[in-house]
Amino acid sequence: MQELRDAGVMLRLIYEAMKRKGIDTDAIFNRLGVDEQYVYMDQLRTPHSAQLYFWQAVEDVSGDPDVGLHLGPLLPAYKGQVLEYLFLSSPTFGEGLRRAQNYQRLLSDAANTDFFVEGSEACMVLDTASDDVRRLKHFNECFVQGLITFFRSITDGNFYPSRIEFEHERGSAQEQAHVRDILGCDVVFGAEENQLYFPAELLSHASPHAEPELLALHERFASEQVARLEKKDIVGQVERIIAELLDSGEVTLDAVAERLGIKPRTLRTRLTEAETSFNQVLADFRYRLARQLLATTDESIDEIVYLTGFSEPSTFYRAFKRWSGMTPIEYRKTAQGKDAMVDAM
Repeated sequence: MQELRDAGVMLRLIYEAMKRKGIDTDAIFNRLGVDEQYVYMDQLRTPHSAQLYFWQAVEDVSGDPDVGLHLGPLLPAYKGQVLEYLFLSSPTFGEGLRRAQNYQRLLSDAANTDFFVEGSEACMVLDTASDDVRRLKHFNECFVQGLITFFRSITDGNFYPSRIEFEHERGSAQEQAHVRDILGCDVVFGAEENQLYFPAELLSHASPHAEPELLALHERFASEQVARLEKKDIVGQVERIIAELLDSGEVTLDAVAERLGIKPRTLRTRLTEAETSFNQVLADFRYRLARQLLATTDESIDEIVYLTGFSEPSTFYRAFKRWSGMTPIEYRKTAQGKDAMVDAM
C-alpha cells in the first residue's frame, strides 16, 4: 500500500501560526527530529500518519489541550500555490472548487473531498484524512479554519460557513460552546463525516482575476505536478518491498522488480523518471531506518546492522558516518528520546 503524504505547505502554515502564538517551536521540532530548514525544504511532502505524532508534540509543548482550535485563527492564508491560482483564474468560486477537486493530491494524498448543493446550502465533505487522522480534533479544527481563511482570501472576504460538522467528539457543553465561538457558526460533533456548509449563492461569486488563458496555463501546470507525484509513487512501492526483503539479504533491483511484476529495466527506467535510482532509494531507506532505530529503541548496534540489511558492522559504521557525519553511537546520544518523526518523513 502506498504511503500517504501531505504537502509541506500544510506544515509551514502551522509553523507560522505557532510562531504567532508564541509556542516554543524549537522544543517541538527538537522532539520530532526536524528544524526550520526542514520545514522550508523544496517539494517537501510529509507522511500523513505523522499528523498523530506532530499534534501530540504540539499539545505537550504548548500545554494547550485545544491547541489546534486556537492555532486556526492565526494560520496565514494559503498563498502562492497552483491551487490558489486555479481558484483565482476560474470565472466563479464554484468553478474553482470543481477544478481544484481534480488536483487535491497536490495538497494531500489522503484528500478526497467532494461538495454538493442541498437547497440554499452547499456542503463540502472534508474527506482530507485517513481513518487514523480524521477523528483527531487538533487536525480537524485547525484544518477547517485554514480552509475558511483560504476561501475568504479568494472571495474578497465574502465566504463564511453556516455550519460545520465534525466526526470527533467534544465532551462538555462548555467545550462545544468554545468551539462555536471561535468558528463563528453552528457546530455539530460526532457526525458521520467532517463537513463544511456554506450558502450556495457563494458558488456563483465571480472572481475579479478570472482569465481563460491563465486558467488553461494553471490547469496544465497542476496536471504536470500531479503527474510528477505519480511518477514518484514507484519510490514508495520500492521502499515497501525493501522493508520486506531487508532481513533476507536479497535486496537487489532484480528481486524488487520481480516482486513488482515488472522487468528490472522497466523499474530502473521508472526510478530514473522519478529522479532517483535503486541504490539511492535503498540507501535513503536504510539511513531513515537506522536513525529511527537509534533514536527510539535500545537495540544493540549489532542488531541494527542486521535490521538495516548490512553484512557486517564496519560496513554499517562507514555508511552511517558518510550519511550523517556522525558515528551511530554519537547519533544515538544526540537523538535518543525524539519521536523520530523525521525518519518517517
